[in-house]
Amino acid sequence: MRFHTVLSTLLIVILAAPVAAQEIPRYDMQQCLTRAIAANPQMASAKQQIYGAQEGVRAAGAAFLPVGTATYTSVDSWTKIPQANSSSLATLTNVQTATPTSYSWKNNNYIKLLTLDLNVSQPLFTGFRLLSSFQQAKLAKEQADALYRRTELTLLRSVETAFLTLLQARANVKSNQDSVTRLRSQLQVTQAFYDVGLRPRLDVLQAQSDLATAEEGLLSAQNSVDIQLVQLNSLLNIPLDQNVEYVGELDYAPFTMALKDALDEAYKNRPDVYIALKSVEIAEKSATIALSPALPQLSASYDYIRQSDQWGMRQDPSLSSSRGSFADAQQVTLTASWRAWDWGNTMFTYRQAQDATRKLQADLGNLRLTVGLDVKTQYLNIQDAAKRIMVARTGVDAAAEGYRMAVARYQAQVGTNTDVLTSQAQLSRAEFQLTQAMTDFRIAIANLFYSIGRKSLTLS
Repeated sequence: MRFHTVLSTLLIVILAAPVAAQEIPRYDMQQCLTRAIAANPQMASAKQQIYGAQEGVRAAGAAFLPVGTATYTSVDSWTKIPQANSSSLATLTNVQTATPTSYSWKNNNYIKLLTLDLNVSQPLFTGFRLLSSFQQAKLAKEQADALYRRTELTLLRSVETAFLTLLQARANVKSNQDSVTRLRSQLQVTQAFYDVGLRPRLDVLQAQSDLATAEEGLLSAQNSVDIQLVQLNSLLNIPLDQNVEYVGELDYAPFTMALKDALDEAYKNRPDVYIALKSVEIAEKSATIALSPALPQLSASYDYIRQSDQWGMRQDPSLSSSRGSFADAQQVTLTASWRAWDWGNTMFTYRQAQDATRKLQADLGNLRLTVGLDVKTQYLNIQDAAKRIMVARTGVDAAAEGYRMAVARYQAQVGTNTDVLTSQAQLSRAEFQLTQAMTDFRIAIANLFYSIGRKSLTLS
């Protein structure tokens, strides 16, 4: 009885205990990038493209091997020739003719003849078509690998940009909150001065107007944070309504890579350049394939042929001598052919493929110019943002000191409300400019890493 009492008490305690709140997952920048690579559907799509290209390589390789074909043929015929000559209808070159089954029906003879042909064919030379197709499939596999790397780099840049934009939005929220706090404090001081007749009503209205503007900016900044949270959840394949805590701060560290090193790495490692190069090589193989019909074609085949008038394709001793017979033979064939003319079809197709190759070569040259311009642009953006950070930091310090002095002068009745509001606006603007410069600096680095074909600085 005492045991049951204790057990009941434990059950009551367990059931009455509050359910532990679900732990909110936390992700920093590196964890976000790692999860995006593992969970984003874009990466799964790119992987499937690689698998498909690998199967294409195997299929092209299998084309070099012999092909086996089995043919089973049934010939049923009726003829008005005499019964004695019915066997002359069953003929096969180089094969001992089987005696077909013959049935007499009025003035007609019904003859049944079954043929089984097992053929093995082997291409020996196809004008380099098979070889070029195999090489083309391998190039397509390498191109698929490069497409996977490009997809990965694009996704990493998107995640990093969204994460940095989220940090920027949070910094803007904090700046707006500080601005609202300062303006609300200024409104209280102005209202107190107005209540005792030291300030006009206009000062109160100005303070109220600036406070309302700052509160509107705060709402807009908070909405930007919510939007960036949803975007990050989407990139990381997390339910949009799930709460996730993204942790991190905007920081600054000097960027030391030289422009020449960035350009060399871009020309060597950027997936776009590699993909374009493989496209040129694939087009060259396509031109070879287009020319192959104009070259000699050589193949060999082996046939095992059996004829019978029975479905089992074998002689049945229980049948009469006129039925159940069969014949078989083997033959090896070597075939060589060379197309005499096709009214220029092959040559025109070959020239078309050559023109397509030259176009891709020109596109590759243009892509190299575009890559160089992109790298140079992002490099200059990094330098520009770094300079703006230094200037913005000085501006924030100066604006903060100006605001402090304006408030002190106003409270000492030697300054105006306009001075306070102006200095407060200058301080908020300086904070926004610093946040923007630091965000631009980090995003420019992410864009440069994408331009040179390297993963994010966080993962390097």
